[in-house]
Amino acid sequence: QVQPVESGGGLVQPGGSLRLSCTNSGSIFSIYIIAWYRQAPGKQRELVASLSKGGTTNYAESVKGRFTIYRDNAWNTVYLQMNSLKPEAAAVYYCSSSYTLWGQGIQVTISS
Repeated sequence: QVQPVESGGGLVQPGGSLRLSCTNSGSIFSIYIIAWYRQAPGKQRELVASLSKGGTTNYAESVKGRFTIYRDNAWNTVYLQMNSLKPEAAAVYYCSSSYTLWGQGIQVTISS
C-alpha cells in the first residue's frame, strides 16, 4: 500500500482560497473513501470533509458552504477547494485513504 501525498498548502490571507490535492499513486481499486482531516496546535485532529467512491460527500459544519471536496475521473487525485478561509482554518491538513493510509500532512497558514 502506498501512502497518499498531499500538496497545495501554504500561506494565504484571511478570506483567501487554497486548493489542496491528495494524490494516490498505488492501487486505487480498494479505496472506498478519501477524507481530509486537520489538526491545529494543541487541538485534536478533526474531520474536514470526505468523499466516498460512490460520490457521497460529508463536511464539518464549520466549513460547509466554503469548502468543496471533489475528485478527478480516475480517482487518483482528490481535491479540497477551500474558499473564504478563516484564521481558525490554520492547521496541518492530512489526507486519508479509506481511513487506513495517511499522508504526511501539509501546512496551511492563514495570516495577513
